[in-house]
Formats: sequence, structure tokens, C-alpha cells
Amino acid sequence: MCSGGFAKCLGITLLPLAIVCVLCNILLFFPGGKIVEREHITEEVWYFGGIFGSGILMIFPALVFLGLKNNDCCGCCGNESCGRRFAMLSSILFAAVGVVGAAYSVIVSAVAVNRGPQCLALLNSTRAWTYPFSDGDYLSNSSMWSTCLEPVGVVSWHLWLFCVLLLMALIQMALCAVQVINGLLGALCGDCCGCCAGNDGAV
Repeated sequence: MCSGGFAKCLGITLLPLAIVCVLCNILLFFPGGKIVEREHITEEVWYFGGIFGSGILMIFPALVFLGLKNNDCCGCCGNESCGRRFAMLSSILFAAVGVVGAAYSVIVSAVAVNRGPQCLALLNSTRAWTYPFSDGDYLSNSSMWSTCLEPVGVVSWHLWLFCVLLLMALIQMALCAVQVINGLLGALCGDCCGCCAGNDGAV
């Protein structure tokens, strides 16, 4: 398979992953599937790791990867001085953008999973909106989840959505890293797959 064709496969994979990340981040604005006041939404949700990092920033490399297969191997955009090698080399820059965006989402998601959600909790006979968990202690002890009184089911909602974000972002990082290698190979070795030879022989 040509490096351009392989990049297209990566682009096709990245797009649905980006959509899933955006949807997860949006759902996190409704803890437990409930509408709550702005100040009661978990802080990490406002960092937009899924919308910005794994979403918007991932759209750009995905579209670039999709377009690599359609570039003319003897010149791109009608410019004979710009060939497939340059296109593959430039894709490395967009892959790097994707890695940075996904890494941002990974960090935000990991911090959110470790910290736990903000919820209405009963602590020392006092009900208050707070972060009742610390250092991920609730991850290994589900009996602690009952500490959160409202919204109902907020702990599992928070945990599952941020875990999905974390997993999707890790996959995105891996795919973009693969494209860095693929782009280097395409830039060094070329990616014409014989199409130029076919064009030379045409009358």
C-alpha cells in the first residue's frame, strides 16, 4: 500500500474517534444525565479536552491525511514544483498537531479520573458541593460512590466518559505517531506507486 493510501486509512479512523470525543465532552456537561448549575460541573470538563484537544485539533490532521491519497504524485495543486514527497513531509507537521491535541486530552482525562467528580456530598454531617474523593481512592472502592448524593449516578457517569476520552485520545496519539513514521518514509522514498510512469507513457 502506498504511504498516501495508508495515511487515508488513518484519516478515516481519526474522524469518528474525534466525533466520539466531542460527544463525550458534551455529555460531561450533564453530570449523571442531569442539568446542573454551571459552578457544579466538574472543573476538568471546562478544559475541553475532548472538544478541543481530541476534537477540533484532530480534525485538521484527519482531513490532511484523507487528502494525501488524492494529491497528484508528480505535482500537487497544479504546481509542478510541489510533489508527493513535500505533501508527505507536511503531513508530519499536522500529525504532530494531532499528537499534541491528543496528549492534552489524555492529561485532562487522567487528572479528572484521578480526582473524581464534583457532587453534592455528605461530609461531617454537612451537605455541600465538593470533590469528595482524592488520589483515585474511589476507583478501587466502589462503596465510596454513595458519598455523592446528587446528581444520581454522577460517579459512574464521570468515570466512564472520561475513561472513554482517555482511551480514544491514546488511540489518536498512536495513529498520529504512526503517520509521523509513514510521512517520513513517504518523504524519503516517494509515494508514486507507478502512476508517474503510467502518465509518461500516455499519449
